[in-house]
Amino acid sequence: MQTLHGEQFPTCYSAPLCWSVKPMFKSDFSYDLPPELIAQTPLPDRSASRLLDLSGELPVHRTIADLPQILRPGDLLVVNDTRVVKARLYGEKDSGGRAEILVERVMAESNRALCMVRVSKRLKPGRTVLVAGQPITVVACGAELYLLEFPTPVYAFLEQYGEVPLPPYIERPADRADEARYQTVYSRVPGAVAAPTAGLHFTQELFDALGATGVNKVAVTLHVGAGTFQPIRADDLAEHTMHMERYDIPEDSAQQIRQTQAAGGRIIAVGTTVLRTLEAASSDSDQLQAGAGSTNLFIQPGYCFRTVDALITNFHLPESTLLVLLAAFTGYDRIMAAYRLAVAERYRFFSYGDAMFVEHSNGV
Repeated sequence: MQTLHGEQFPTCYSAPLCWSVKPMFKSDFSYDLPPELIAQTPLPDRSASRLLDLSGELPVHRTIADLPQILRPGDLLVVNDTRVVKARLYGEKDSGGRAEILVERVMAESNRALCMVRVSKRLKPGRTVLVAGQPITVVACGAELYLLEFPTPVYAFLEQYGEVPLPPYIERPADRADEARYQTVYSRVPGAVAAPTAGLHFTQELFDALGATGVNKVAVTLHVGAGTFQPIRADDLAEHTMHMERYDIPEDSAQQIRQTQAAGGRIIAVGTTVLRTLEAASSDSDQLQAGAGSTNLFIQPGYCFRTVDALITNFHLPESTLLVLLAAFTGYDRIMAAYRLAVAERYRFFSYGDAMFVEHSNGV
């Protein structure tokens, strides 16, 4: 186990392998993306986003609204019901310089949080940052995160003074529309600093249409951290360590997943956060385990998938761990060709962009 400011987490472990692959490197997951394809705003209609369907022998261009024609009776959608908090704060140091705080994780003591702090010079314990005149105190410093103490419970403070933490590639300030649009319609449990973006495409009307065809839905929770945007730090993928994220799988969700598997239905993850949650909770046995935990599982080619059969996901950053995950799930050559096709066909990329539907297939 490793300890971070009093909390214990499992150390990073080697993911189970089903097949061997040659060593892979960060550069293997590079692709050319014209900047104008990075979506800066969402579409007015969530379900109008395009969907690159890779479930057949050849790619098919669809929209999210076509999912009732793609999914089968007996399939089970698994969604992430985390809710994005207004985790970005702007203030100034007690010495007068500017400071930006991004809350990464609220601790058991509700007025303390692990945070990224952007300042001109590193802060020491005892220093304060003023946000709207309210003092936030540095309790301890880690290699990347500060432990900060807020004057009131953190979530209440963020709701009053915070801003929606749009990803760094969206080159505009967050506005009031983002407070609703950068949430899924089923978000429920506060704690994320980034949205599980595949879920942004779904509406209640779409869920109703899917339900009418015999496709059901259950929820799990994984609080997406700012680490989701961090680049791979080592050239050799085997040397990269993932960030830690918290998850919770209710017993009734786990039971419905197991029942769907027993009946021959597919488990379809709505987003990579759901896929990582389900696979992490299946890593110690062949059956999904309910309950809360933390994971830094890094899924890369050769990984042995135990639970997820298909995935709905947005398009991800070049040289990112999420693109590596996709290569593990559906094959390196197939996914890189799909990304080149998406660029050629002018799909919209990243958080407010379009999506793809892929099925699990071993091989490179």
